[in-house]
Amino acid sequence: MVGDVRAVFLDRTQMFAWTVLAVSAALAFQAAQSYKPVIVVHGLFDSPGDFKMLQGFINETHPGTNVTVIDLFDHTQSLKSLWSQVDGFKEAIYPIMQNAADGVHMICYSQGGLVCRGILSTLPDHNVDTLISLSSPQLGQYGDTDYLKWLFPHYVKSNLYHFCYTQLGQCVSICNYWNDPHHHDLYLNTSDYLAILNNERENPNATEWKKNFLRIKRLVLIGGPDDGVITPWQSSHFGFYDENETVVDMRQQLVYIKDTFGLKSLDARGAINTFVVNNVHHTKWHSNRTVFDNCIIKWLT
Repeated sequence: MVGDVRAVFLDRTQMFAWTVLAVSAALAFQAAQSYKPVIVVHGLFDSPGDFKMLQGFINETHPGTNVTVIDLFDHTQSLKSLWSQVDGFKEAIYPIMQNAADGVHMICYSQGGLVCRGILSTLPDHNVDTLISLSSPQLGQYGDTDYLKWLFPHYVKSNLYHFCYTQLGQCVSICNYWNDPHHHDLYLNTSDYLAILNNERENPNATEWKKNFLRIKRLVLIGGPDDGVITPWQSSHFGFYDENETVVDMRQQLVYIKDTFGLKSLDARGAINTFVVNNVHHTKWHSNRTVFDNCIIKWLT
């Protein structure tokens, strides 16, 4: 009799344990299903291997999330023109979007932030929920950094326009967003990427591109004063130099005031969130846990 009771008790205990496991598994599966896929686009000289920590952060906090770091234009291939990169990345990303009925999130790092804007502006049926721009030179670059010295050893910031603002220069990615505040007319007339993307230069597709870009539900801008590469660092927040190299913030920029590509419209609906983080070097943004916890995870619903 005692043995029968014990057997029944053990059976019921085992059944309860299996039920708990099944419920836990179901809840975990449901949670994973509820997280939108995350697409990561890397920056200059990067490759997917540089983003293993970021992938780990996402998988730890949101288990089961489909995270894809696009493996294209790695290392020196990232020097190719940005429009060619937009075409390549778009082809790889579009199927992910099509398989995500509830939309996707994008984390776009450094130069990749400009590539992502190009993708979203030219893709009329994209379903990006949140675009996270991680230390990206959104209004351009103008500074004597180590990258510049390595890429262009015979130039400094004050004379790089001689190369960048030429047909040959515009075949190099960094020249596509080189924004010399002392030669603004040359920038407007020769920039084949940023000036067109910003609708600072005549673009017959400007209205359509603006409509496409405004399909995003939220724009998250992350950067900081200790970046050491993005110059001025406020470019990561759509600020930039005037002709005196005084930083003018986003809301005083003409592209914002005139709402040339949708920035003011996004701001008007409360869809822009900016984060300033100190003590983070440019190469550490995607591996910094504090940045992830305070600036990124909350948007990856």
